[in-house]
Amino acid sequence: MAILYNGVERPEHTPDMIEELREDEVFVFGSNLAGMHGGGAAYVAFKKFGAVMGCGVGLRGQSYAIPTMQGGVETIKPYVDEFIAFAGEHPELFFYVTRIGCGIAGFRDKDIAPLFAGTVGLENVCLPKSFVSVLK
Repeated sequence: MAILYNGVERPEHTPDMIEELREDEVFVFGSNLAGMHGGGAAYVAFKKFGAVMGCGVGLRGQSYAIPTMQGGVETIKPYVDEFIAFAGEHPELFFYVTRIGCGIAGFRDKDIAPLFAGTVGLENVCLPKSFVSVLK
């Protein structure tokens, strides 16, 4: 199923593999605070979507880094909250949130998905199906 945002059809959930983005789309990925994007979605963000080595937080190019490697879920929450506020302030952009923290960082969907409850009602944020399932 697709949704319509800013006159463009978008997927209902973040695709498992994102190879390209439209001009107004942003790839949201899990990072480390040092911004060393050597594996997983972080490497994809660096190679394809403008993530910058040495920058582990925020928007760079068509990527948005959320640090997930510095401790427990409670250390990730402030960065997710910052992202949610940013997305709310930028309705001209459409954000694809990947399964941040659920790869190299070792968390599970049920640990991370609740952090994104604040995106409910934000039409410009697309979550992975596994996160949506936890939030329902």
